[in-house]
Amino acid sequence: MKRTYQETHHRSLADPEGFWGEAAEAVHWTKRWDKVLDDSDAPFYRWFTGGETNVCYNALDMHVAQGRGAQTALIYDSPVTGACEKITYAELTARTARFAGALAAQGVGRGDRVIIYMPMVPEAVIAMLACARIGAVHSVVFGGFASNELAVRIDDAKPVAVVAASCGIEPGRVVEYKPLLDRAIELAEHRPRVCVILQRPQARAEMIDGRDVDWHEAAAAAEDAECAPVAATDPLYILYTSGTTGAPKGVVRDTGGGIVALKWSMQNIYNAAPGEVYWAASDVGWVVGHSYIVYAPLFNGSATVLFEGKPVGTPDPGAFWRVISEHRVKVLFTAPTAFRAIKKEDPRGEYLKKHDISCLQSLFLAGERTDPDTLAWAKEKLGVPVIDHWWQTETGWAICSNCLGIEALPVRDGSPTKPAPGWQLEALDANGKPAARGDIGALVAKLPLPPGTFPTLWNARERHFDSYLKNFPGYYETGDAGYIDEDGYVFVMSRTDDVINVAGHRLSTGAIEEVLASHPDVAECAVMGVRDELKGELPLGCLVLNAGVSREHAGIVSEAVQLVREKIGPVAAFKLAAVVARLPKTRSGKILRGTMKKIADGEEWKMPATIDDPAILEEITGALRELGYPPKNGGQKK
Repeated sequence: MKRTYQETHHRSLADPEGFWGEAAEAVHWTKRWDKVLDDSDAPFYRWFTGGETNVCYNALDMHVAQGRGAQTALIYDSPVTGACEKITYAELTARTARFAGALAAQGVGRGDRVIIYMPMVPEAVIAMLACARIGAVHSVVFGGFASNELAVRIDDAKPVAVVAASCGIEPGRVVEYKPLLDRAIELAEHRPRVCVILQRPQARAEMIDGRDVDWHEAAAAAEDAECAPVAATDPLYILYTSGTTGAPKGVVRDTGGGIVALKWSMQNIYNAAPGEVYWAASDVGWVVGHSYIVYAPLFNGSATVLFEGKPVGTPDPGAFWRVISEHRVKVLFTAPTAFRAIKKEDPRGEYLKKHDISCLQSLFLAGERTDPDTLAWAKEKLGVPVIDHWWQTETGWAICSNCLGIEALPVRDGSPTKPAPGWQLEALDANGKPAARGDIGALVAKLPLPPGTFPTLWNARERHFDSYLKNFPGYYETGDAGYIDEDGYVFVMSRTDDVINVAGHRLSTGAIEEVLASHPDVAECAVMGVRDELKGELPLGCLVLNAGVSREHAGIVSEAVQLVREKIGPVAAFKLAAVVARLPKTRSGKILRGTMKKIADGEEWKMPATIDDPAILEEITGALRELGYPPKNGGQKK
């Protein structure tokens, strides 16, 4: 008899070893584990110690061995190039084995790091799986990231190889990746031994003798590589995410726990069966791309969609509906930003009427809090369950979700429903005590975290402890604030640090401030996230100029915006900046970003008791109005 959500969740907490050990039976192991849960180094727990397996075998070879090689594994749909390709499990296995052999021929082996700097093309997926096949650790960097950001990741991961494409393609323009890569390697202290370059016809890259190798030539000369067994606790990948200090954090995903959790989630959370089409409309550079474009659907034996396009503009607001209709997508997973963009361009859903999307059974949203208007619009237009669920780069899969494969619970607007099995959540007050139901506190998860979550940060064990485990002993600090209601529904309200969420991409305001402060005319600055109807949040900067600077403010602002674009990249969406005479601070010198944010967002705000000069906030309000903030009738002082 099928268990209810409550029964399943209770068992996962009461008997985690039995629960996850049972889930692990669906995974192919070359050596069975000694312990399901290893608590010998608490609070750094490990799953399936002593076990050996291979991610690529579980994603590809196992399905071929089970007689499903002719089934579609990967659907590549690229409206920006006009290409559309369906790749079977057998074909994807063969191409991956060959490229894994090409990497091995370049001296890449078990434990070596490989940075992947690619657009949304099949070769990006193949490169990830090829690394996993030979036991190398991949680190995917979002294609087109600025050179200095790429250089930081090269220095931290110390890759022996970089796999890159000559270019990416955005609506109306081609972004050349190779010059960005070359500059990053110049900036970095570490030097990769080899760069494997996929030449795309839209922009061919100049190759550097002795370092650069052509993808197709290397693959043609290689022999197929077999799957190399690795320890369950070996890292599968490093994925960098913004930190509060501005220095990126290398989130590590381990091998065994990652397979178990992701495979389990496909059927239990998303209700997706083998052979069905699953589409995570994200990018391989982000955690959603790792978990739900590449690994989870393939572990599950599903067909996964790789979409090189945008929700609007490639060519119109009906892009998503066309893909769903043509490829018979059952489950769509994307960010609320995508639906806000579609809603803005086609509020009445006229483009939706042109396509038959009767195959779609559910929509999952994540990456940022889903606003009620967007949720209601999606529900009305699609006529399917719309599930807001909550998770992070660090967790790798959902902390909270309506688990459709177990039991569909009633939806409450603004809530990602209840904790997924394996997760025990609390909202704690500043003293570390449970907040009353309905009262906002720091959202934390009781240790040990379930399989598939991050065991550590790359080469930063102490930073891992200080960032996530120190403040609330026995718990993982999510960095989000929120509350849990009387029925156990979780409501995530805001970040508790300075990481802002721009269209689902977590960005550090501290990192943006560092860039702005590097401008020769800027004495100091403050950046906060302000509400944006389309992207959720946008960074807004206030600049204080050096004494004696008499240049036009507009020119300085323009240069500052360009500087952020160059140093962090267009993903920061930094366009809002104002020159101010001074910043509001406490007497101890702390900048009052929270108060500034409330003014900009049009919320009621209270004059901080510790402010050194109340008149500054009136000046800030005037500067924000020049940028269109706060909205009309908002930002009233209490």
